[in-house]
Amino acid sequence: MTTPIDRLREIMAQLRNPDGGCAWDLAQTFETIAPYTIEEAYEVADAIERGNIADLKDELGDLLLQVVFHAQMAEEDGLFDFDDVATAINEKLVRRHPHVFSDGRARTPEEIKRVWDEIKAEERAGKPDGLIEDVPVNLSSLVRAEKLQSRMAKVGFDWPNQTGVLDKITEEVGEFAAATEAGDKAGAEAEFGDLLFTLVNFARHAGIDADAALRATNAKFAKRVRHMEAAAREEGATLGGQSLEEWDRRWERAKAAG
Repeated sequence: MTTPIDRLREIMAQLRNPDGGCAWDLAQTFETIAPYTIEEAYEVADAIERGNIADLKDELGDLLLQVVFHAQMAEEDGLFDFDDVATAINEKLVRRHPHVFSDGRARTPEEIKRVWDEIKAEERAGKPDGLIEDVPVNLSSLVRAEKLQSRMAKVGFDWPNQTGVLDKITEEVGEFAAATEAGDKAGAEAEFGDLLFTLVNFARHAGIDADAALRATNAKFAKRVRHMEAAAREEGATLGGQSLEEWDRRWERAKAAG
């Protein structure tokens, strides 16, 4: 009996078949598909944040397709196939959970994380030299900043407390303001990047997920804009051409609504 995953692999192979396949799918490479893979991962996260289980099922399917797509292209090039991908993650999960699959020793969550980090460090030993060489460059900027900082913190390159980071934020704000006032666009962009990087550092020290915090703020902003749009429609108006005072009034009403 053909399983759903087997059928998905068959469909993907047919789409990539030069004899009667899909021209678009045949034209794709690892590089061209990578942005879609990232987008699908974010859509999974979005469905979770919205609490929409039906959408979550669909988005997980879309993300699974990305795995199958990459595996199919790799198989065609004689690099690896889908079974190799599954085998690799199976082995990794067993290797990183010795308390479940080997020694059977009970561990606290803190001990589990420590062992996990130790095993990951051992795995990195066989990869390119450098403390940060395996931190993916295609992560969202906020996530990558946090991972770079965390990696360096493990070897002692870190602020001892939040106070030092707060002082650095004040310094970066001043440098950004100075570059902006001087009309130095390139300098202002660089200083703004430094400020964002330092804010992520502060979030890390405070135990805040910077990427999740910004996503939540984006969602809150969008919710308030929708509220303003709905209120304007009820009044037979549109949001375009509002005075500053009118914008403030509508925004405060949207804030009050939640």
